[in-house]
Amino acid sequence: MLRRMLAVRRAVAVLIIVAAPAGAALAQAPAGPIAGELAAIARGPEGHHIGSIGLTATGRRIAALEPAMPALATQPRVVIVGGLDGSGAGARAVLEVLKGRLAADPPVRTRRNVQLAAVPCVLADRCDAGSGVAPEAVGEPAFPPDKGFFDAPEFREARYLWRWVTMLGPDLVIEVREGPALEWRANALATTRVPGSAPASPGSLAAALGAASAADLGGAPALEVRGPRAAVVDALREFLQVKILATPSPMRKALVARELRAPLTIARLLAARYPASPIMSYIPALSWSGALRVSRLTGDAQYRDRAVAQMTPFLSGEKAAIAEPFQLTSLAGHQAFFDLAEFENNPQAGALARQAADFILGQAPDEIVRFATSWTDDMFMATSVLARAAKRTGDARYADAVARLLTTYAARLQQQDRVFIHAASGPHAWGRGNGFAAFGLMEALTHLPDSWSARPQVLESFRRLMDGMRRQQAPDGSWHQVVDEPGTYREFTVTAMTVAAMARGLRLGWIDKSFDAVVDRGWRAVQDRVTEAGELVDVCTGTGAGRNATRDYYLNRPAIIGADDRGGAMAMTAALEVDALRTPR
Repeated sequence: MLRRMLAVRRAVAVLIIVAAPAGAALAQAPAGPIAGELAAIARGPEGHHIGSIGLTATGRRIAALEPAMPALATQPRVVIVGGLDGSGAGARAVLEVLKGRLAADPPVRTRRNVQLAAVPCVLADRCDAGSGVAPEAVGEPAFPPDKGFFDAPEFREARYLWRWVTMLGPDLVIEVREGPALEWRANALATTRVPGSAPASPGSLAAALGAASAADLGGAPALEVRGPRAAVVDALREFLQVKILATPSPMRKALVARELRAPLTIARLLAARYPASPIMSYIPALSWSGALRVSRLTGDAQYRDRAVAQMTPFLSGEKAAIAEPFQLTSLAGHQAFFDLAEFENNPQAGALARQAADFILGQAPDEIVRFATSWTDDMFMATSVLARAAKRTGDARYADAVARLLTTYAARLQQQDRVFIHAASGPHAWGRGNGFAAFGLMEALTHLPDSWSARPQVLESFRRLMDGMRRQQAPDGSWHQVVDEPGTYREFTVTAMTVAAMARGLRLGWIDKSFDAVVDRGWRAVQDRVTEAGELVDVCTGTGAGRNATRDYYLNRPAIIGADDRGGAMAMTAALEVDALRTPR
């Protein structure tokens, strides 16, 4: 079983880290010398991706080198990171070690006894920009981070690093620091790696990784090495010449186990838990519809019964299905009632859902749908109900409204790079905003016939979006909170929604087989971020474009870790679509 786990999981991970300060304007921030040197190093034969694990407080990208291909089953991954102590010397040491390991000259067997990843300069405003600020003047981050995350006012770089490390599943982490003399320190899981090493400092990355509980993962062995730059480089080179033990860390074992779960297993887990708040909204509706599908696939009625019990107060009139304040996000909850009507031939559910569809239709010639926000959200909220109404009734009014809505929004919001901005008032490629666009296009293509007049335009918009999204996929398979800013956090709902849309597109022939690998990588990212209890990692909180929403507004939206109805609904949808793609029935 362990060998199978190793084959499924990407490389064993060893993380080497060096420290730095916090920090210009986002898109305008220079890449910096560290990113340039990493790019030069990665031109070697191994194949790596040069990107970012996050952003400093001033918007400088934190450069990272990540493997661009899976590791061998017996190959440990060594991740080298610098800049937690504000030391430019530490960052330079990491770069020197990387350059030596990835150069074409060393024998292949020497290079490949480990797989390297690296963040040479975490606090990039200090160690990359050469601010000259003394480390003691600004202090250092403590681990594990708490009280805020990617939107934290101080040391948000540490939050990005912590998430990146834990979701990578390292088998060994080495933090590099500058110091007066060479010294090794170790956490409790790494004491045998360097005999005679002292205990890791409390609050350090190494110490925290010894008992990491982020996302319900176990710990990972971690070392610190500190000293003068030349001594540190020599020590690391010597250390890496010795065969690194390929014993998986508890953290890696946990992630491997998550990736071995079948899609339908995850769908069942989520259907039993979500929604926790059965309100009339698109969020519970996705879970209710998903639960109906799970029961049909498994023959287990408990999921259907739970969903119907939560829907019954709206069917009976005990709770108003259409109530003020009127919003498309609430009215979109009726999609599940259309699905109940179809799955169980329930005329009461169908009548309630059609009432909502009629309520959504525009009442003036220039009004496509009522209660529109002009955000990409509308593409899904209205289409999810109107496309089902068109399918069930054959009434052309619903299909015509969907056609006008999707083509108008695509013309206004879909960019030359093929992804969508959230709104004219929020002209940024918000992650879940692109998920809403994908779901709206997907729902129309699913429920409306081949003869639908707008199908060619909608299909082309869907294909363009899917192509644009695959170009923005992170190395670990996820997508970013702001899709086209690789320094933003790797967000859960956009990842699940993109996987769901691509999987359905593949299954129904809307996109070609070249998307198979994209879906596989994306699905692994979803699996990694769904805990054994059905909790989730990094779900962007509710987000509206508002008036003149700035880029920082999207960058700094809080990330939820734990139970979340929205994330659970998206993950269940992704699980069911991947199951349908992989297990044709």
